[in-house]
Amino acid sequence: MSHLPAVPLFDLKSTAWLLTALRLHSADAAALGAALDQRFADSPGLFDDEPLVVDLSPLRDGQAVPDFAALLAHLARHRMRAVAAQGGNAAQMDAARAAGLPPATEPEVRHEARPEPETREVVREVEVIREVEVPVPAAAATTLIVDKPLRSGQRVYARGGDLVVLSVVSFGAEVIADGSIHVYAPLRGRAIAGARGDADARIFSTCMEPQLVSVAGMYRTTETPLADDVLGKPAQVRLEGERLVIEPLAVS
Repeated sequence: MSHLPAVPLFDLKSTAWLLTALRLHSADAAALGAALDQRFADSPGLFDDEPLVVDLSPLRDGQAVPDFAALLAHLARHRMRAVAAQGGNAAQMDAARAAGLPPATEPEVRHEARPEPETREVVREVEVIREVEVPVPAAAATTLIVDKPLRSGQRVYARGGDLVVLSVVSFGAEVIADGSIHVYAPLRGRAIAGARGDADARIFSTCMEPQLVSVAGMYRTTETPLADDVLGKPAQVRLEGERLVIEPLAVS
């Protein structure tokens, strides 16, 4: 006679993951693959197998259905791991499901897409659509403070406020805030401020060496080298119109 164990061997819990959404403005998998190669060939470790959602909403009103098998192969080359799809019409979502991409639940809150010029790079379509992974404690209503080093693979999100980090953010770590991010140490990983669309958010660091910086969905990677007056020095990142500005900070 079998007996149930005193301690359950598993349980099920609801959780909200932080996912990047790759918005497709073309169903041409070959063209998308070429654009991805051109944009990310020099940044092979940028995504580090990070899960993402394929957002088909720009294609929803058309008849074109992407070749998802080819698209997934292109993404895999750049260590971008698609785990779900969203926003497409019935035919597009059926094709995504057949390729192993189940429908994603829409985030609770998402910012409106910013108007962009006709000619644009695929990288501009990777929107910051994030939900909670490490929530702000109830006692910290506006600011989350982290006083330990963040190692590669670690990710912290300050929901509804600012994030203050008092130690190094290592390459491969990720810090996210709905407001601004302050790093009083070397910033070497990814920093995403204004995750819900706050264009006034900023990123500050006493040693600016980021893998990626983003404000309100507009971002810049290490593929574009930082100027000598900000690389490894106190600096801030802010949004000026549709352009990220990275400038020195005067430190007395």
